[in-house]
Amino acid sequence: MRSFDLAPLYRATVGFDRFADLMDRVLTNDVAQSTYPPYNIEKTDENAYRISIAVAGFAGDELAVEVKENTLVVTARKAGEEEEKTYLHRGIATRAFERRFALADHVKVTGAAHADGMLHIDLVRETPEALKPRRIEIARGAEIEAKAVEAKEPAEA
Repeated sequence: MRSFDLAPLYRATVGFDRFADLMDRVLTNDVAQSTYPPYNIEKTDENAYRISIAVAGFAGDELAVEVKENTLVVTARKAGEEEEKTYLHRGIATRAFERRFALADHVKVTGAAHADGMLHIDLVRETPEALKPRRIEIARGAEIEAKAVEAKEPAEA
């Protein structure tokens, strides 16, 4: 059970819906989260990431990777039932799964590859030019006066 009520945040703010949803998701005590399949998240560059998911037993056409509203959804379903086999030990899980990853703003999926029982998903953060920091030149006193004089002079015809 959650001990925080975020209802006042919803009615007192405008435009922070994603932040409130993120806080709500973080504060929810969902102890039933599955640990299957195991995965790694690694930072491969300053603005690049890779999610590697262990998908042993699944073929490439049994896997699906989608991006829906800043959520990366990876699903796997076995195509058909295997013929009846008698296992002495069955340690390789091939049950269907759906794994979700919340993506930050401006994070794009650039590709996915399936090899050696691993699904690798590459992501990159692309910051728009409008949000990148820019340097503003500071004019000196003499430069300001020169620009003011140029603006006051009448244009010659």
